[in-house]
Amino acid sequence: MTESPAVPIDSAVLPGGSAMPLLGFGTWQITDEDAVRATTAALDSGYRHLDTATVYGNEAEVGRALAESGVAREDVFLTTKFPPNRAGRELETLRQSLEMLRTDHVDLWLIHWPGDGSANTDIWRAFVEAQEAGLAREIGVSNFDTRLVDEVTAATGVTPAVNQVEWSPLLFDADVLAAHRERGVVLEGYSALRGGTLEHPAIAAIADRLERTPAQVIVRWHLQHGVVVIPKSTHPERIRSNADVAGFELTGEDMAALDALGGPRA
Repeated sequence: MTESPAVPIDSAVLPGGSAMPLLGFGTWQITDEDAVRATTAALDSGYRHLDTATVYGNEAEVGRALAESGVAREDVFLTTKFPPNRAGRELETLRQSLEMLRTDHVDLWLIHWPGDGSANTDIWRAFVEAQEAGLAREIGVSNFDTRLVDEVTAATGVTPAVNQVEWSPLLFDADVLAAHRERGVVLEGYSALRGGTLEHPAIAAIADRLERTPAQVIVRWHLQHGVVVIPKSTHPERIRSNADVAGFELTGEDMAALDALGGPRA
């Protein structure tokens, strides 16, 4: 019998009171039966945070895997995202997502990317309405800069709980992290295992010393920064391995070395 991975229990408390696990399972580009199998493997491995989106085309498969997993819905933090090209149909889109996900609410609903002109504030008002209706427990944004975060906050008085952006040691920016913390916005990173991170010599050296995989080092780096990370894979053994990060810590020197990979900022 395969030993269970040491899955971290670290979480971020969001404004609505939800505890968002810092480790989630990403499902971008995973579709059809692969999405069912991968999501099932993630839940079996101990992930309790699933990330999907309307444009991923896999909400029904993620919902099916969750419904058939035997894991209680209230034990899983479920995120989906709204494409701004459907502006004006926010609640209709969310209800369609909920039907496919087989749930009466999502734990987090994100604007997937910025819309044009005043669209962001109009969409955000609909998001606030969805939260007030109980359809989304927490609301946030994705691929926004802090100017846009401030814009929707000023328009509604409601600050996004989360901003999901591309993030990895190679993209680390202390100023960006600090700016989100000042606003009380949780930073969530995606594509952490892309862009050459797994092959980077500095990351590989730390992994070798700790007898861990580069992916585990990268996931651990996110957790120790308090940044949400959503690694994805369709391979059950990698899904398990990416979650097996509670049994070690990076030193202060390791963290500084990884942070430095982001390079100086102009």
